[in-house]
This record gives sequence, structure tokens and C-alpha cells, in this order.
Amino acid sequence: EATGVYYRLMIEHVRAVLKDIKRVYPHYDASSGYRLSGFVWFQGWNDMVDRGTYPDRGSPGGYQKYSDVLSHFIRDVRKDLNVPKLPFVIGVMGVGGPIEKYGPEKQRIKPVHEQFRLAMAAPASMPEFAQNVGVVKTADSWDMELDALIRKQEQIKSKSRSLSKDESLSPAQRKQQLEEFAATTMTDTERKTLEAGTSNAGYHYLGSAKIMARIGREFAIEVLKTEARQQTVFE
Repeated sequence: EATGVYYRLMIEHVRAVLKDIKRVYPHYDASSGYRLSGFVWFQGWNDMVDRGTYPDRGSPGGYQKYSDVLSHFIRDVRKDLNVPKLPFVIGVMGVGGPIEKYGPEKQRIKPVHEQFRLAMAAPASMPEFAQNVGVVKTADSWDMELDALIRKQEQIKSKSRSLSKDESLSPAQRKQQLEEFAATTMTDTERKTLEAGTSNAGYHYLGSAKIMARIGREFAIEVLKTEARQQTVFE
């Protein structure tokens, strides 16, 4: 009982809702029944950066344990919700955007990101999941415009750190040089775009409503595609 606490809470919550659907959806017609149309799994950052569990994370097969556990997770959810072929969609980690678009500053983390994404998607290629587990590559929904602006912002921060260590400059000179550098690095329009488009760190998809809306749409589409391949009715 020391493990799986949140899994059990999740299953208990779903069961509680299904026992009293009218509580959350007053217009529910019990005579029409209901069905569980799909399950979306969108998680992974903490596993991806876990060196202890995945010491070879940047090498082929370094995240095999994750693939194995995710496969068991799919089986357990279906068993505990009594829907053997419940359409399941894996939201593959996409922080940073498409791997092939990684610039020089991301080459250090590229192998780790690439191997983890492969491990996340792997269960969908297993024979038992071939028709009822779908994959959404959330990297395709990453906002490359915001990504470019963040790199500019990092350049300004780096310049600030460099100037702060330059003892030959007075505080006023440091401030002036930083302001001049910032003005030539990023326009006012770009600053406003970055401020309006982000509200969190990269590992939270920048807190970007645009990115999350794109991902949500792709999840819905993939659930429908997976459901079409394997009709699921909860009885």
C-alpha cells in the first residue's frame, strides 16, 4: 500500500463520478446510459529527468522501464474500470518542440529527449495495443515563435550575468550596456508577445494557452480515431 496511492485515488474518483453522474452533469439521462470513450495520459517530465531510475537515459533502451510500466498502467486502468479495450492515448512529451529543430543550445539534451519520447510511444506498437492505443506527439504543437523569443531572452539574461561580474564598469554603465544590448536583441513587440504568450517554465509548456489548446485538440482527434478502430462500451 506504500505505492500506487495516487493511482488508487484516480480510480476511486472515476468510480465515484460514474455512480452519481447527475451530480456533475445534471442533464444526464440514466436511461441512455454512458460509455467511457477514452483515456489520455499526459505526463513524463519528472521521469525523463530521473537519473536515479534511468542512469542510461540518453542511450537507446535507457528508458525501457518507463515503457514497461506504462504498458502495465494501461492494462491496470482497463481492468480496474472494467473496459478491456478502452481507447488509450499517450501524449508523448514534447517540451522544446520537434527534435529535428533543436538548435546548438539544445544539443546537450537532445539524446535524452529523443530516447524518452521513443519510450513513451513504444507501448502503442505492441501487438496487444495496436488498434486501441494511440499516440500524440505534443512536440508538433510547440510554439516555435515563443521558443525563439525565449532564446533571445536567455541571451539578455546571460549578458546581464556577464556584466554583473565586470568590475571595471560602474552600476550605471552596466545598466546602460544591458539596456542597449536588450534593445538590439529583442523588439518591444517581441517582448509583449513573450509576456502575453507565456506564464510558466518550459517543462510546463511555457504555460502557453496556445500550445495547450493545440495539444488538447490533437488529443480529442486521436481519441476519436482510436475509438473508431475499437468501439468501446461500458456496461
